[in-house]
Amino acid sequence: MATSALPVLANEGGLTRYLEEIRRFPMLEPSEEYMLAKRWREHGDREAAHRLVTSHLRLVAKIAMGYRGYGLPIAEVVSEGNVGLMQAVKRFEPDKGFRLATYAMWWIKAAIQEYILRSWSLVKMGTTANQKKLFFNLRKAKGRISAYDEGDMRPEQVKSIATRLGVPEQDVVEMNRRLGGDASLNAPLRQDGDGEWQDWLVDDSADQEAILVQEEEGQNRLAALREALGVLNERERRIFEARRLQDEPITLEELSTEFGVSRERVRQIEVRAFEKVQEAVKRNLAKREIPHAALAASA
Repeated sequence: MATSALPVLANEGGLTRYLEEIRRFPMLEPSEEYMLAKRWREHGDREAAHRLVTSHLRLVAKIAMGYRGYGLPIAEVVSEGNVGLMQAVKRFEPDKGFRLATYAMWWIKAAIQEYILRSWSLVKMGTTANQKKLFFNLRKAKGRISAYDEGDMRPEQVKSIATRLGVPEQDVVEMNRRLGGDASLNAPLRQDGDGEWQDWLVDDSADQEAILVQEEEGQNRLAALREALGVLNERERRIFEARRLQDEPITLEELSTEFGVSRERVRQIEVRAFEKVQEAVKRNLAKREIPHAALAASA
């Protein structure tokens, strides 16, 4: 799907002009959106696809603005969101009965979040779901306890957020520093100067051998899962990923609207998809363990 005709946000300074430019594209009525989507899906009409994309650029910009706090160029965030929008348009099925914006929102957010995760050295695709959850929810959690000050948080604030998000306190400290800029370990815990942050932090990390074993196991499980997803059809995979692999799962109600079926039917598809993936993962892990066992026996 060509993007050459789309408006381009060159830099932060051009944001106002970009927003003015994309507002010129008219919003589509449901019937018009349906006909354009049918023309694109059934006849490959690029002009129809272009109109579907441009009419939703404002949605991308709105979502992108919610990710401005990660220190990345807004132009690149918007660009990645537009890529997600185009993927949504490419896969959109108008006969399901829901609007493109409802479907595209997931693709836009997924594209932006994947870009952010790639861009931050601390949080990559191979890290845990808890770290990703912390990465995208720390600011909101700090706002709930009015932790607006720059630099390190107080121990009780760290503990509160760690409990709320279900992550280790050390992860909260490290993520806060990564998002807010590195702070000195010699900074005092309290205004009276009694104690420093480095006195409170404890290095309880595993040894290198244990880390390597955990990384290998994690990589094997991740590879087995990715391979296992191939047993699912498109609908099963969409529901499985939305319900089981996202930090904030999409509700049954939203998915029932997206696919035009009942909530109970979505739940049944989710359960069946999980069972199929679970069986496939076990088979895939078993295949990976055979070479390791043979190697160990010959050693």
